[in-house]
Amino acid sequence: MRIVFAGTPAFAVPSLKALLAAGQKVIAVYTQPDRPAGRGHQLKPCPVKEAALSYGLAVRQPPTLRSAQVIEEFSRLKPDLLVVAAYGLILPKPLLTIPPLGAINVHASLLPRWRGAAPIQRAILAGDKETGVTIMQIVEKLDAGPMLLQKAVPILPHETAGALCERLARLGAEALLEALAALAKGTVEWKPQDESQATYADKIAKDEAYLDWSQSAGQLARKVRAFNPWPVAFTQFGGQRLKIWRAEAVECSAHEAPGTIVRAKKTLEVATGEGCLRLLEVQLPGGRIMAAEAFLNAHRCQGLCLG
Repeated sequence: MRIVFAGTPAFAVPSLKALLAAGQKVIAVYTQPDRPAGRGHQLKPCPVKEAALSYGLAVRQPPTLRSAQVIEEFSRLKPDLLVVAAYGLILPKPLLTIPPLGAINVHASLLPRWRGAAPIQRAILAGDKETGVTIMQIVEKLDAGPMLLQKAVPILPHETAGALCERLARLGAEALLEALAALAKGTVEWKPQDESQATYADKIAKDEAYLDWSQSAGQLARKVRAFNPWPVAFTQFGGQRLKIWRAEAVECSAHEAPGTIVRAKKTLEVATGEGCLRLLEVQLPGGRIMAAEAFLNAHRCQGLCLG
Protein backbone atom coordinates (compact mmCIF):
# COMPACT_ATOMS: atom_id res chain seq x y z
CA MET A 1 0.00 0.00 0.00
CA ARG A 2 1.01 3.59 -0.60
CA ILE A 3 0.75 5.08 2.89
CA VAL A 4 0.89 8.66 4.11
CA PHE A 5 1.74 8.82 7.82
CA ALA A 6 0.74 11.71 10.07
CA GLY A 7 2.04 12.08 13.63
CA THR A 8 3.98 14.42 15.88
CA PRO A 9 5.14 13.28 19.38
CA ALA A 10 7.23 10.33 20.54
CA PHE A 11 4.06 8.22 20.91
CA ALA A 12 3.78 8.08 17.09
CA VAL A 13 7.37 7.04 16.35
CA PRO A 14 6.99 3.27 17.02
CA SER A 15 4.04 3.16 14.60
CA LEU A 16 6.07 4.84 11.86
CA LYS A 17 9.03 2.52 12.44
CA ALA A 18 6.74 -0.53 12.45
CA LEU A 19 5.36 0.43 9.02
CA LEU A 20 8.86 0.73 7.61
CA ALA A 21 10.10 -2.49 9.24
CA ALA A 22 7.12 -4.32 7.75
CA GLY A 23 8.08 -3.14 4.27
CA GLN A 24 5.17 -0.77 3.81
CA LYS A 25 5.66 2.05 1.31
CA VAL A 26 5.49 5.29 3.31
CA ILE A 27 5.38 7.94 0.58
CA ALA A 28 5.24 10.99 2.85
CA VAL A 29 5.14 11.98 6.52
CA TYR A 30 3.00 14.86 7.78
CA THR A 31 3.88 16.40 11.12
CA GLN A 32 3.34 19.70 12.90
CA PRO A 33 5.65 22.66 12.27
CA ASP A 34 8.82 22.98 14.35
CA ARG A 35 8.24 24.69 17.71
CA PRO A 36 10.51 26.90 19.86
CA ALA A 37 12.08 24.92 22.69
CA GLY A 38 14.63 25.32 25.47
CA ARG A 39 16.01 28.47 27.02
CA GLY A 40 17.08 29.84 23.65
CA HIS A 41 13.62 29.22 22.15
CA GLN A 42 15.21 27.82 19.03
CA LEU A 43 13.03 25.87 16.61
CA LYS A 44 13.18 22.16 17.34
CA PRO A 45 11.84 19.33 15.16
CA CYS A 46 9.37 16.95 16.75
CA PRO A 47 10.24 13.26 17.31
CA VAL A 48 8.34 12.09 14.23
CA LYS A 49 10.17 14.52 11.96
CA GLU A 50 13.53 13.42 13.35
CA ALA A 51 12.63 9.76 12.80
CA ALA A 52 11.28 10.39 9.28
CA LEU A 53 14.39 12.28 8.19
CA SER A 54 16.65 9.55 9.58
CA TYR A 55 14.91 7.14 7.17
CA GLY A 56 15.12 9.58 4.27
CA LEU A 57 11.35 10.10 4.08
CA ALA A 58 9.69 13.17 2.59
CA VAL A 59 8.37 15.41 5.40
CA ARG A 60 5.58 17.97 5.09
CA GLN A 61 4.72 20.42 7.90
CA PRO A 62 1.69 22.53 6.91
CA PRO A 63 0.25 24.63 9.77
CA THR A 64 -3.22 23.48 8.70
CA LEU A 65 -4.70 20.83 6.42
CA ARG A 66 -7.74 22.91 5.52
CA SER A 67 -6.24 24.94 2.68
CA ALA A 68 -7.08 23.96 -0.90
CA GLN A 69 -3.38 23.95 -1.79
CA VAL A 70 -2.49 21.46 0.95
CA ILE A 71 -5.40 19.18 0.00
CA GLU A 72 -4.33 19.30 -3.66
CA GLU A 73 -0.73 18.41 -2.74
CA PHE A 74 -2.01 15.51 -0.63
CA SER A 75 -4.16 14.30 -3.54
CA ARG A 76 -1.19 14.29 -5.92
CA LEU A 77 0.55 11.78 -3.64
CA LYS A 78 -2.16 9.24 -4.59
CA PRO A 79 -2.12 7.46 -1.22
CA ASP A 80 -4.03 4.22 -0.67
CA LEU A 81 -4.29 4.86 3.06
CA LEU A 82 -3.67 7.61 5.62
CA VAL A 83 -2.32 6.41 8.97
CA VAL A 84 -2.54 8.87 11.89
CA ALA A 85 -1.01 8.66 15.37
CA ALA A 86 -1.25 11.69 17.67
CA TYR A 87 -0.94 14.17 14.82
CA GLY A 88 -2.64 17.06 16.61
CA LEU A 89 -4.32 18.76 13.64
CA ILE A 90 -7.93 18.41 12.47
CA LEU A 91 -8.32 16.40 9.28
CA PRO A 92 -10.92 18.00 6.97
CA LYS A 93 -13.49 15.82 5.20
CA PRO A 94 -12.17 16.53 1.66
CA LEU A 95 -8.79 15.14 2.65
CA LEU A 96 -10.28 12.04 4.31
CA THR A 97 -12.06 11.05 1.09
CA ILE A 98 -8.87 10.97 -1.03
CA PRO A 99 -7.30 7.62 0.00
CA PRO A 100 -9.39 4.68 -1.31
CA LEU A 101 -8.93 2.86 2.01
CA GLY A 102 -9.68 6.00 4.02
CA ALA A 103 -7.83 7.05 7.16
CA ILE A 104 -7.15 5.11 10.37
CA ASN A 105 -5.97 6.36 13.72
CA VAL A 106 -3.86 4.80 16.49
CA HIS A 107 -5.60 6.10 19.61
CA ALA A 108 -4.29 5.59 23.16
CA SER A 109 -7.46 4.48 24.93
CA LEU A 110 -10.20 1.87 24.81
CA LEU A 111 -12.74 3.88 22.88
CA PRO A 112 -15.35 5.20 23.38
CA ARG A 113 -13.72 5.98 26.74
CA TRP A 114 -11.36 8.96 26.63
CA ARG A 115 -11.82 10.49 23.23
CA GLY A 116 -9.68 13.58 22.75
CA ALA A 117 -6.25 15.03 23.39
CA ALA A 118 -5.08 13.52 26.70
CA PRO A 119 -6.43 9.97 27.09
CA ILE A 120 -3.41 8.61 28.96
CA GLN A 121 -3.37 11.32 31.64
CA ARG A 122 -7.16 11.27 32.06
CA ALA A 123 -7.20 7.50 32.52
CA ILE A 124 -4.65 7.76 35.34
CA LEU A 125 -6.43 10.72 36.96
CA ALA A 126 -9.72 8.84 36.94
CA GLY A 127 -8.17 5.82 38.61
CA ASP A 128 -8.91 3.50 35.67
CA LYS A 129 -7.61 -0.04 36.18
CA GLU A 130 -6.96 -0.66 32.48
CA THR A 131 -6.49 1.17 29.24
CA GLY A 132 -5.17 0.25 25.82
CA VAL A 133 -5.13 1.23 22.16
CA THR A 134 -7.82 1.40 19.52
CA ILE A 135 -7.36 1.34 15.76
CA MET A 136 -10.30 3.29 14.41
CA GLN A 137 -11.53 4.84 11.21
CA ILE A 138 -11.27 8.62 11.20
CA VAL A 139 -14.51 10.55 10.72
CA GLU A 140 -15.35 14.22 11.12
CA LYS A 141 -16.50 13.86 14.74
CA LEU A 142 -13.62 13.64 17.22
CA ASP A 143 -12.47 10.03 17.78
CA ALA A 144 -15.98 8.76 17.04
CA GLY A 145 -15.32 6.50 14.04
CA PRO A 146 -15.94 2.75 13.88
CA MET A 147 -13.27 0.54 15.42
CA LEU A 148 -11.16 -2.08 13.67
CA LEU A 149 -9.48 -3.59 16.74
CA GLN A 150 -8.53 -2.92 20.36
CA LYS A 151 -5.79 -4.15 22.68
CA ALA A 152 -6.14 -3.74 26.46
CA VAL A 153 -3.48 -3.57 29.17
CA PRO A 154 -3.63 -2.94 32.95
CA ILE A 155 -2.47 0.40 34.32
CA LEU A 156 0.28 -0.48 36.80
CA PRO A 157 -0.08 0.86 40.39
CA HIS A 158 2.84 3.32 40.31
CA GLU A 159 2.98 3.94 36.55
CA THR A 160 3.49 7.51 35.36
CA ALA A 161 1.93 8.97 32.24
CA GLY A 162 5.34 8.94 30.58
CA ALA A 163 5.92 5.25 31.24
CA LEU A 164 2.39 4.31 30.20
CA CYS A 165 2.73 6.36 27.02
CA GLU A 166 5.84 4.41 26.02
CA ARG A 167 4.07 1.11 26.66
CA LEU A 168 0.99 2.12 24.68
CA ALA A 169 3.13 3.44 21.82
CA ARG A 170 4.66 -0.02 21.38
CA LEU A 171 1.25 -1.67 21.72
CA GLY A 172 -0.19 0.74 19.15
CA ALA A 173 2.50 -0.18 16.65
CA GLU A 174 1.65 -3.88 17.06
CA ALA A 175 -2.06 -3.19 16.65
CA LEU A 176 -1.43 -1.07 13.57
CA LEU A 177 0.33 -3.90 11.76
CA GLU A 178 -2.53 -6.27 12.62
CA ALA A 179 -4.99 -3.72 11.26
CA LEU A 180 -3.05 -3.33 8.00
CA ALA A 181 -2.99 -7.10 7.54
CA ALA A 182 -6.77 -7.20 7.92
CA LEU A 183 -7.18 -4.31 5.47
CA ALA A 184 -4.96 -6.05 2.94
CA LYS A 185 -6.96 -9.29 3.21
CA GLY A 186 -10.28 -7.47 3.09
CA THR A 187 -11.37 -9.12 6.34
CA VAL A 188 -12.08 -5.93 8.28
CA GLU A 189 -15.16 -5.87 10.50
CA TRP A 190 -15.79 -2.31 11.63
CA LYS A 191 -17.46 -2.05 15.04
CA PRO A 192 -19.45 1.12 15.82
CA GLN A 193 -18.77 2.89 19.11
CA ASP A 194 -21.39 3.06 21.83
CA GLU A 195 -22.07 6.79 22.06
CA SER A 196 -23.73 6.40 25.46
CA GLN A 197 -20.37 5.31 26.92
CA ALA A 198 -18.27 8.12 25.42
CA THR A 199 -16.08 10.23 27.72
CA TYR A 200 -13.74 13.06 26.74
CA ALA A 201 -10.10 13.57 27.59
CA ASP A 202 -9.67 17.32 27.56
CA LYS A 203 -6.26 18.81 26.88
CA ILE A 204 -4.11 19.13 30.02
CA ALA A 205 -3.77 22.67 31.41
CA LYS A 206 -0.69 23.63 33.44
CA ASP A 207 -2.71 24.87 36.40
CA GLU A 208 -4.26 21.40 36.84
CA ALA A 209 -0.90 20.27 38.20
CA TYR A 210 -1.26 22.44 41.33
CA LEU A 211 -1.95 20.15 44.29
CA ASP A 212 -5.03 20.89 46.38
CA TRP A 213 -4.18 19.29 49.72
CA SER A 214 -7.85 19.07 50.72
CA GLN A 215 -8.19 16.24 48.21
CA SER A 216 -7.50 12.68 49.26
CA ALA A 217 -3.99 11.22 49.17
CA GLY A 218 -5.14 8.78 46.49
CA GLN A 219 -6.32 11.58 44.22
CA LEU A 220 -3.11 13.53 44.71
CA ALA A 221 -0.93 10.48 44.04
CA ARG A 222 -2.77 9.97 40.75
CA LYS A 223 -2.14 13.60 39.86
CA VAL A 224 1.57 13.19 40.47
CA ARG A 225 1.65 10.16 38.19
CA ALA A 226 -0.58 11.69 35.51
CA PHE A 227 1.47 14.89 35.25
CA ASN A 228 4.87 13.19 35.03
CA PRO A 229 6.71 14.14 32.82
CA TRP A 230 4.51 17.18 32.00
CA PRO A 231 3.48 19.59 33.39
CA VAL A 232 4.68 18.04 36.71
CA ALA A 233 2.63 18.29 39.91
CA PHE A 234 3.66 21.14 42.19
CA THR A 235 2.97 22.97 45.45
CA GLN A 236 4.40 25.98 47.31
CA PHE A 237 7.27 25.49 49.75
CA GLY A 238 8.55 28.58 51.54
CA GLY A 239 7.49 30.86 48.70
CA GLN A 240 9.04 28.64 46.02
CA ARG A 241 7.45 26.22 43.62
CA LEU A 242 8.20 22.66 44.67
CA LYS A 243 7.76 20.12 41.89
CA ILE A 244 6.75 16.65 42.97
CA TRP A 245 7.93 13.99 40.53
CA ARG A 246 7.02 10.88 42.48
CA ALA A 247 4.75 10.26 45.46
CA GLU A 248 2.50 7.62 46.96
CA ALA A 249 -0.60 7.58 49.14
CA VAL A 250 -0.19 6.13 52.63
CA GLU A 251 -2.52 5.62 55.56
CA CYS A 252 -1.96 7.87 58.54
CA SER A 253 -3.79 9.20 61.57
CA ALA A 254 -2.69 12.82 61.20
CA HIS A 255 -5.07 15.46 62.55
CA GLU A 256 -3.16 18.45 61.17
CA ALA A 257 -4.57 20.71 58.49
CA PRO A 258 -4.24 19.47 54.89
CA GLY A 259 -0.86 20.49 53.48
CA THR A 260 0.95 20.18 56.81
CA ILE A 261 4.19 18.19 56.77
CA VAL A 262 3.55 15.61 59.50
CA ARG A 263 6.68 13.51 59.09
CA ALA A 264 10.11 14.77 58.10
CA LYS A 265 12.59 12.14 59.26
CA LYS A 266 13.86 9.91 56.45
CA THR A 267 10.42 10.12 54.82
CA LEU A 268 8.47 13.24 53.89
CA GLU A 269 4.74 12.87 54.50
CA VAL A 270 2.04 15.50 54.07
CA ALA A 271 -1.46 15.54 55.54
CA THR A 272 -4.28 15.59 52.99
CA GLY A 273 -8.06 15.60 53.09
CA GLU A 274 -7.87 11.83 53.59
CA GLY A 275 -4.66 9.99 54.41
CA CYS A 276 -1.13 11.25 53.79
CA LEU A 277 0.92 11.76 50.67
CA ARG A 278 4.48 10.48 50.92
CA LEU A 279 6.73 12.55 48.66
CA LEU A 280 9.46 10.46 47.06
CA GLU A 281 11.18 12.76 44.54
CA VAL A 282 11.02 16.57 44.54
CA GLN A 283 12.68 19.52 42.85
CA LEU A 284 13.08 23.21 43.68
CA PRO A 285 13.59 25.89 40.97
CA GLY A 286 17.08 25.68 39.48
CA GLY A 287 17.85 22.49 41.36
CA ARG A 288 18.03 18.86 40.42
CA ILE A 289 15.43 16.19 41.07
CA MET A 290 16.27 14.62 44.42
CA ALA A 291 15.01 11.92 46.71
CA ALA A 292 12.94 13.14 49.64
CA GLU A 293 15.58 11.97 52.15
CA ALA A 294 18.23 14.14 50.45
CA PHE A 295 15.80 17.06 50.40
CA LEU A 296 15.21 16.66 54.15
CA ASN A 297 18.94 16.80 54.81
CA ALA A 298 19.03 20.28 53.28
CA HIS A 299 15.72 21.75 54.53
CA ARG A 300 13.85 21.97 57.82
CA CYS A 301 10.36 20.74 57.06
CA GLN A 302 8.62 19.39 60.17
CA GLY A 303 5.35 21.25 60.80
CA LEU A 304 5.58 23.47 57.72
CA CYS A 305 2.47 23.86 55.60
CA LEU A 306 2.69 23.41 51.84
CA GLY A 307 0.55 25.27 49.35
